[in-house]
Amino acid sequence: MGYAGGTRDNPTYRQMGDHTEALQVDYDPSRISFEELLDYIWESHNPFRQAFSRQYMNLIFYHDEEQQRLVLESLERLEREQNRKVATKILPYTGFYLAENYHQKYYLQNTPPLLEELQAIYPRFQEIIDSTAAARINGYIAGYGEAAVLAEELPELGLSPQGADYLMSRVR
Repeated sequence: MGYAGGTRDNPTYRQMGDHTEALQVDYDPSRISFEELLDYIWESHNPFRQAFSRQYMNLIFYHDEEQQRLVLESLERLEREQNRKVATKILPYTGFYLAENYHQKYYLQNTPPLLEELQAIYPRFQEIIDSTAAARINGYIAGYGEAAVLAEELPELGLSPQGADYLMSRVR
């Protein structure tokens, strides 16, 4: 979680300037293509919704000409398929600023038993922010994901049996 797309250096939630709240996705192209990632992005939000403020607008940032081409092609395809104008903005990537710690892994931070377990594994909070396992756990706590998939993932998340049982009890 962070801020992107604006001109202010080191924005904060209270002084965001012209930035937008954003997620930065690091992905492995050997596991998912950029095109597949775009399909997921289009499906994960309402691309036709007009933003009521810069802070919450839908944006996709591209890093190079190839990504720009692929994003624009996917946008045009979506508009043709839906016969509607997409409101999601497409902009060049100019930088990303992490949001304050209280915005990071929000659901996990409000689940003390699991947060304490992860703090034993990752003593510095920045390590939790950077952890894929913590991101997955945060998503499950927030209601994203299915119990069957979580059951398969549990061995990779590093939780104790008690932590794993606690997390499983929170997932529908």
